[in-house]
Amino acid sequence: MSDSFTRRQFLNSVGATGGSAAVYQMSMALGLLPGSAQAVPFAKVEALGNSQRSVLILGAGIAGLVCAYELERAGFGVTILEASHRIGGRNLTIRSGDFVDEMGHPQTCQFDRHPNLYFNAGPARIPSHHHHLLHYCRTLGVELEMFVNDNKHTYVHDPKAFGGKPIKNREYVTDARGFMTELLAKAVNKPDFEKAFSGEDTERVLEFLRSYGDLSPANTYEGSLRAGYKSNGMVIPGELKTPVEFSDLLDSSFWRFRMHFTEGEDQCSPLMQAVGGMDNIVKAFVRNIKSRILTNAQVKRITLGENGVDVVYQHKGRHKTTYGDYCLNSIPKHLMGGIDSNLPNDYSTALASIGRGKLFKMGIQMRERFWEKENIYGGITWTEQEIEQLWYPPHGIHTEKGVMLGAYTFDAENSEFFARMTPEQRFEEVLKQGEKIHPDFRKYAQNAVSVPWHRMNHMMGCTAVWTAETRERWFKRLQQPEGRHYMIGDQMSFHPGWQEGAMSSAHWTLAHLNNRVRAELSGAAVNA
Repeated sequence: MSDSFTRRQFLNSVGATGGSAAVYQMSMALGLLPGSAQAVPFAKVEALGNSQRSVLILGAGIAGLVCAYELERAGFGVTILEASHRIGGRNLTIRSGDFVDEMGHPQTCQFDRHPNLYFNAGPARIPSHHHHLLHYCRTLGVELEMFVNDNKHTYVHDPKAFGGKPIKNREYVTDARGFMTELLAKAVNKPDFEKAFSGEDTERVLEFLRSYGDLSPANTYEGSLRAGYKSNGMVIPGELKTPVEFSDLLDSSFWRFRMHFTEGEDQCSPLMQAVGGMDNIVKAFVRNIKSRILTNAQVKRITLGENGVDVVYQHKGRHKTTYGDYCLNSIPKHLMGGIDSNLPNDYSTALASIGRGKLFKMGIQMRERFWEKENIYGGITWTEQEIEQLWYPPHGIHTEKGVMLGAYTFDAENSEFFARMTPEQRFEEVLKQGEKIHPDFRKYAQNAVSVPWHRMNHMMGCTAVWTAETRERWFKRLQQPEGRHYMIGDQMSFHPGWQEGAMSSAHWTLAHLNNRVRAELSGAAVNA
């Protein structure tokens, strides 16, 4: 350690210990960080009057629905083609009797018919700063409720740590921060560091550390009520839990990423969800769109012309052709290589260069809400097993049954691990892994439905996977229209995988198209 321990170095140490929230709090305490706010622009599509223009929308996912909704209100003629049997794209809520269109493994959901028994296989959370999405929920009357993302009563599980037993999230986080802030407090107290901190700064930092880590007046960590009582605590004095050994905490990899997961931009509280299922957002758009949305209409060819775009699609065994002055295309970019087109070679190369995400989810109907007996009401349990996460439904509290998310895999290898199995094999594997956290997990499980997104027909992938290189080389090229053809969707945003990314892409395209049509109607040159 150098003799000069600067504020920047100190904040780096705080960040390694407590994550972004700790850095933010400490920066405010030292007067280094002012508050800020940023407005989010919304595209306004002007009414056309008597000058009709037609738009083809390929894909009835969130981006396509937003564009259809706004364009209709401005007088555009809209045609929507959707390859799947259903509307909504990756906004998919599964209920009793629903068909899951997985390639090679079609499934029919066997959940009981009850309003609370559903599974959000796609988006499941609405962050409070996703302004486009919240705007449409408000405008279209989609009722929202709180979603519990961060629950310190859930578990942390690593087969290689704590004897393979799960421990409460609050115990891990409290003890980890306690031990780390004790180390920081000792470091700040050294005479060598007083050169960079004034006496007042040193005392304020120590005071902050004592509060943040619940240290003793001697700046040592001896356990904390934040980890919960070992016993009692109501009518007789409570007994604090013995802190977990610091070496044991470090044996678990929870601290590397997952400990701070819910402090991220899109994961911090408060979060929301649509009451009754996230597909109620899709249903609200459909109720407010007059144009026909043609499902089971698979695009076969896209032909760009000087004045418009021709699209050949297959529907009910027949090939049909339709035309639009403009085409807004949300077909997953990795599927475009299988569609005949006259798009330029570099444009097609750009589309093919973007990777596809591999995510897997499983919803399990439980005969009893056993987690509520463990004081768990919503939230996420993390495990180093292939299932990665367990989610506990925040809705339907104290009803008889519930649908848990039994697996949510972000890691591509874990997703492939489950995708190679049959649905029955997946269910058995998830039960085996779930028992490592909840010993009676299998006893409560009744049936399950699984969604490996990279095997879902007409999707064959989840989020777009941009690298720094591909984004630098190709993003602007694909964001700009090719003739009268635009690529849209969360894949064409800096927020892939989120509905807000899809809506932001839609609004960027609507703004560009609006300016273009205004220029055309006025006879001015169009800067495409």
